[in-house]
Amino acid sequence: MIIAFSAIILLTGVDQLIKYWAVESLKGTPSREFIKIGNLKILNLTYLENDGAVFGSFSGMRWILVGVTAALMIFCIYYMIKHRNNKFMVICLSLVVSGGLGNIIDRLFRGGLVVDYLDVQLFNFAIFNFADCCVVIGVILLLVYVLFFEKEHGEKVKKGSTDG
Repeated sequence: MIIAFSAIILLTGVDQLIKYWAVESLKGTPSREFIKIGNLKILNLTYLENDGAVFGSFSGMRWILVGVTAALMIFCIYYMIKHRNNKFMVICLSLVVSGGLGNIIDRLFRGGLVVDYLDVQLFNFAIFNFADCCVVIGVILLLVYVLFFEKEHGEKVKKGSTDG
């Protein structure tokens, strides 16, 4: 668990450092090309302050977003501790908690605004940040685990307990 909480601190720190850089380097400037292959633009750096959640939903509802995020983070930490022997689950939940923490820090200390800067150019998509990436990757990995592997893990545990 020490490694998991260290990872949460590290990932949250990386998120906040990137956001600090974005505020200092991108705020007030036009969008910058970041990843491009030939003439194909893939990712730009575009500064945006977001007062809502995904795709601008719940815009202006700072305290509701803080409360919901805090509650989900507490649940994830509780679940991490309860299932600390399941390393994959701990990794997934560590990603979710670190992303939630990175965005809640913004909401609390940047006037309710979350700093976003990653702008996908391949298709029309929301501008997002490193913390959002942590949450999405953690949730996707968790869903894959629950949908495809948890049943197998549960059956192994049941077989192990009936054999002894």
